[in-house]
Amino acid sequence: MDLKNLTTFIHVAELGSFTKAGVALGCSQSTISFQIRQLEEELSFPLFERINRTVVLTDKGREVLAYAHQIRQMTDELKQSIQSDRPRSVRIRVAMSDSLCNSLLEDNFQQFLQAHPGINLKIVAAGTEEMFRLLDHNEVDAILTLESHIYNTEYVIVREEEVAHHFVAAASSPLAKLRQIPPEELVHQRFILTEKGMSYRRLLDEQLAQRSLEIIPVLEIGNPHLICELVQQGVGVSFLPDFVTEKAVKEGKLVYLEVPGIQVSIWKQLLHHRDKWISPQISSVLQYCVEKEFHT
Repeated sequence: MDLKNLTTFIHVAELGSFTKAGVALGCSQSTISFQIRQLEEELSFPLFERINRTVVLTDKGREVLAYAHQIRQMTDELKQSIQSDRPRSVRIRVAMSDSLCNSLLEDNFQQFLQAHPGINLKIVAAGTEEMFRLLDHNEVDAILTLESHIYNTEYVIVREEEVAHHFVAAASSPLAKLRQIPPEELVHQRFILTEKGMSYRRLLDEQLAQRSLEIIPVLEIGNPHLICELVQQGVGVSFLPDFVTEKAVKEGKLVYLEVPGIQVSIWKQLLHHRDKWISPQISSVLQYCVEKEFHT
C-alpha cells in the first residue's frame, strides 16, 4: 500500500475536500482524485461519498482512517528515530477562551517548552462558535472551551469538568453585607463583564432573559483577570468563574454574592475533531492542557 496515497486520504478526510487537500499537499485536484481512486481500488470499497460536491467518509472509510493515522504515526516515529537528534519543529494550534489563557501559561510553561523543544505552540483566543469553525476546517488542532456542555459525535472529548462560578463584588462594597440579592435588584448595579455573546456571558444573559432582565455593563472587556482586578478596586461587580476569583476571595479582597434563581451551567472541555490525527506532539500539548486546566 502506497504511503503517499494514505497521506492524501488523511488530508482529504480532515479537510473534507479534494481541492483543499491538493492545496495543502501542493498538487492538483486530479492527482488527489487519482490517488484516492487507487486506494479505493486496492481496498475494493469506496472511502468517500461524493454528493453535490460534498465529500463525506463512508463507514468503511472511517475504519481505514483510524488505521491510516496509526500507520502515519509509526512512520513518523521511525523517521524521527533514524534521523538526527535535532528536534523537528512542529506547530501545534490550540483555540481557547480568553479566560483560560492565563492559567495555561502560568508557572511551568517554560519547563514544558524545555521538555519539548520541537513544539511551537500557537494559542488562538476565540469565541466558541469561531473555535468550532476553526476545528472543523482543520485550522486548529484542538480547542479548550468554557461553555454549556457540548456533546457531538464529530468531536472527541479529551477531558471535561463543570466549572463553579459566582457573582462577585469588592469586600468593601455595601453588597458584601447582604445575605442575598434578588436578580431584579442586582441587574441595576454597575457591571463589568466579558463581551456580549461570549461563553459564560452569553449563558448568563440567557438566564436573565428568561426573567425579562438584562444587564447593561459599564465596561465590556475580554480579559477576566483584568475584570477581577477592577472589581477588587470597587469599580463594579461581575460574574466570573471561580478559578479567576478564588485567590482574591481567599485573601478577603472579593466576596461571592448569593443570587437566588440564577443557575448557569458552565463546562470546561478539551476537544479535537474525531478525524484528526493526534501526533505525539499534539498528544503532549493535550496532556499539558489537562494537567494545567483540569483537576486530576
